[in-house]
Amino acid sequence: MSDPNKTVVAAALGECVHVAGVMNFLRLAEDAGWRTVFLGPAVPISQVIEAAQKENAGLVAISYRLTPETGERLLGEFAESADELLGQGVRFAFGGTPPVAARARSLGFFEQTFEGGEPAEEVLSYLKGQPISSQSEVDFPQNAINRIAWKAPYPLLRHHFGLPSIDATREGIAEIAESRAIDVISLGIDQDAQEHFFHPDKQNPRRRGAGGVPVRSAQDYRDLFSASRTGNYPLLRTYSGTDDFIKLAKMYLETIHIAWCAIPLFWFNKMDGRGPWDLAGSIREHQKVMRWYGERNIPVELNEPHHWGMRDAPDVTFVVAAYLAAYNAKHFGVKDYIAQFMFNSPPGLNDRMDLAKMLAVIDMISPLAAQDFRIWRQTRTGLLSYPIDLDAARAHLVASIYLQMSIEPHIVHIVGHTEADHAATATEIIEASNLARRAINNAIKGQPDMRIDPLIQARREQLVSECRFTVQAISELGGSGDLDPLVDPETLTQSVELGILDAPQLRNNPFARGEIKTRIVNGACQVVDGSGKLLPEEERIETIVDQQKSYMN
Repeated sequence: MSDPNKTVVAAALGECVHVAGVMNFLRLAEDAGWRTVFLGPAVPISQVIEAAQKENAGLVAISYRLTPETGERLLGEFAESADELLGQGVRFAFGGTPPVAARARSLGFFEQTFEGGEPAEEVLSYLKGQPISSQSEVDFPQNAINRIAWKAPYPLLRHHFGLPSIDATREGIAEIAESRAIDVISLGIDQDAQEHFFHPDKQNPRRRGAGGVPVRSAQDYRDLFSASRTGNYPLLRTYSGTDDFIKLAKMYLETIHIAWCAIPLFWFNKMDGRGPWDLAGSIREHQKVMRWYGERNIPVELNEPHHWGMRDAPDVTFVVAAYLAAYNAKHFGVKDYIAQFMFNSPPGLNDRMDLAKMLAVIDMISPLAAQDFRIWRQTRTGLLSYPIDLDAARAHLVASIYLQMSIEPHIVHIVGHTEADHAATATEIIEASNLARRAINNAIKGQPDMRIDPLIQARREQLVSECRFTVQAISELGGSGDLDPLVDPETLTQSVELGILDAPQLRNNPFARGEIKTRIVNGACQVVDGSGKLLPEEERIETIVDQQKSYMN
């Protein structure tokens, strides 16, 4: 006999022949582990009851999408006929048009009613036994890893949000949370909050709100977190700052219960003008932050490779940076590592070469995974790739996320379609979420496997080979004493100073050379020589090494 808790019987009731919604419901039920029995369209009440008894159903789902008045009478008859099953513990769900769903809800018979506009993951939550109508925080996991498992196979949705005033940001957070559009709100804080939070004397009143919300006290953070305690109770996280890293980390944990840390390896210092530290010093401080979060079992994201990509670094440098980031995270005790994959960066990449680059990153970092080092994939659209025209930007958001689904992300960082023009409002974030959900739903239903394209595979293999060669070159620079060179701040700094890691936009930089030249060739960002011809990575690295040897001699 079938387990009554794991069998669902479903049908379109009476004279209704519309079964697309029923079929979608049953597909999700199978994903949630149910045994499904589909009775078909236009099924009489008596046949539904008989099937529920015969199949020992734990859940009966019926649909009706015709006239509300007729539907209400039919559903009333159904409720009366099924009353005995209800008394035996059988659950009942209804799906139909909003007017019919309203009539069904008024009967007070159905455990859950659906109108057709609910996100697929919301329906899946119901089928997993997680009540979607609940407003209790306990129904929504409050750490990132548990929430990923709770929402699977759908990825968590994350969006950046921060307006130039505390009040507006607090109201926006509440609106986003109530909409249940986003799982993780990344607080966008202004530059003074990132750099001078604990040094009010250094803050510039004229910069207040420049680049985000002007948080100036721990209470500000608590107030923003309190605003999120509604709807789907989204997780919160924010920047790790550019100074006073551990002090900020402690405050974030106490005030917003930070979902995960995000920190670079080479950036947010004097090299990019966003912090007071020199390169080696900031690398050392960032490693301390990794260790601090790792000791507390809080996930860590190294938002590293895209900083190179946004500065027109070649694809191979992007992959090398991704590997060094994961390698350092593991070395410094991070247990749950969130690997960021920024697509469309630089913007000229075509989809084939973009996907090949991400697959190369996966190839490089996957061998690092272990029982005490789990890797979670987070994708996003490149900020600089968005067109200003909002209709075109909406299309770009959807197309990019559909491509991102090829690597089966655990988290999708939605970059709103308005970002090329202005920071997204709460209403625009909700709209962006709806766009993203459609792309994600379409992919999960059965996306073609774009990874097997021969051109993608060839580029993937080329990048992995070049990356390994470059990483080996960095290793051979040597470390300080017995320290692994790939985690040694001095060696990593030297790799930048020598130009092994370089980007065209780093010209006139106090640490990097900015001498490398890149072009989009056949859809990929590649190194070219002075005459514009492709320069193989091995040849480029050997030239740098030879120059270094000559200098030392």
